[in-house]
Amino acid sequence: MAKFDNFIGGEWVAPRTGEYAPNINPANLDETVGHFASSGPEDAARAIDAAARAADDWAALPGPQRGSILYSFAELLKKHERELGEALSKEEGKPIKEAIGEVTRARAETLFMAGEASRIGGEHYESERSGVDVTRRRVPLGPIGVITPWNFPIVTPVRKISPAIAYGDTVVFKPATLTPWCAVKLVELYAEAGVPKGVINLVTGPGSAIGSAIAKSPLIRGITFTGSTAVGRQIYRDCAENLAKVQLEMGGKNPALVFDAADLKDVASQIVTAAFASAGQRCTAISRVIVSEREHDELVELMRGLIAKMRVGDPLSDASDMGPLVSRDQMETMNRYMGIAASEKVKIVIGGTETRGPHRGYYFLPTLLDGVQASSPLAREEIFGPILSVITVKSFEEGLAVSNEPVYGLAGCVFTRYIDRAKQFADRMQAGMIHVNHGTASQPHVPFGGVKQSGFGAYSIGPTSRDFYMADKVVYFK
Repeated sequence: MAKFDNFIGGEWVAPRTGEYAPNINPANLDETVGHFASSGPEDAARAIDAAARAADDWAALPGPQRGSILYSFAELLKKHERELGEALSKEEGKPIKEAIGEVTRARAETLFMAGEASRIGGEHYESERSGVDVTRRRVPLGPIGVITPWNFPIVTPVRKISPAIAYGDTVVFKPATLTPWCAVKLVELYAEAGVPKGVINLVTGPGSAIGSAIAKSPLIRGITFTGSTAVGRQIYRDCAENLAKVQLEMGGKNPALVFDAADLKDVASQIVTAAFASAGQRCTAISRVIVSEREHDELVELMRGLIAKMRVGDPLSDASDMGPLVSRDQMETMNRYMGIAASEKVKIVIGGTETRGPHRGYYFLPTLLDGVQASSPLAREEIFGPILSVITVKSFEEGLAVSNEPVYGLAGCVFTRYIDRAKQFADRMQAGMIHVNHGTASQPHVPFGGVKQSGFGAYSIGPTSRDFYMADKVVYFK
């Protein structure tokens, strides 16, 4: 079985710990994808030193030249699209059509950032003194830590590393322990595209050993993190000691408020797609449907019908609509929430149990729960799986209040034919991204982020990325 090392200073090097951990295919527990470096703080320190040594020369390279490297990387993503998609499916369990779509999205975001490398800009200020020029420059932030989750192991790292390349930062990349193979393949392609030695450094292994070491290092000038709110808080605390910048993308409990919708068939289709893509294991998944009493019965039946047609199976098959969960922990979490549903006497409209796939794997049926109370953990906590809860409300005002109850504020949807209600939702919904008659899909050039306990710092994707990856420098020139 193949062993995979860390990538530090442009070389593949064994971990100082000497340890490797197996990576198991969640769709087939009898298949080991590979053995990956299980690194420690000393390995993280080596990667940080390499990023720091490369920082000045990389920052001095003109932006358009950095952008040219990203254009090459984008073409390599296209060339290796199927290979990357299959690796993603084997490692994380995502259906192959979704996995290839993730690679396509990563390429689109990279192409935007490649152009941004030539659009960094700055400002000139009129001086109150003649003979003095005053300018504001944008300069690279410096070495940054990139810490990514397992649910989008291609697009999330690219979303963080490609802006760093565009804006002149060096990187220490720590992927999730469940998805190191995708990280290795991405780093190989960045190197093939022409990224110089030391600019991107990869360290795999447990977050408890590596993540904190990166966040606490005085050489790291910023951490961009996607993951749970609990871990995000800890990273924030770790970075505070050195006043390093943070960009945190965290949990969500995203509502779809349905009140006087124009077309319930379309609404049901959009909700089911947004709820069960990636087996519900995504921060922007719709996890709550808040619906008027009048529309409740029809909408629930429409969603039930669509869910019944979903095919759960081998993620490498084009026929599968949903693959397995990523791990045993995820399966146990789903079963725990189904225990809550049973204790609260919630109606299971469809699903609710584990199921057999073509091999031993962590397969769980897409699940629709009805009669959920707004105060239930089912309605307030991030389940991060294929469980969708329905809450009935009597008024639009009640629906808006229920939408805002959880501590999260990532995305929110409203489906209505009345423009005044759509405007109220857009104004009063406490979320970073609002969707009107539209599922929670985002676009590759548009800022992405949340409020409350879903996000902190500059939004990612699009032009707001520079607010994290760059620093200001004001120059008075006489």
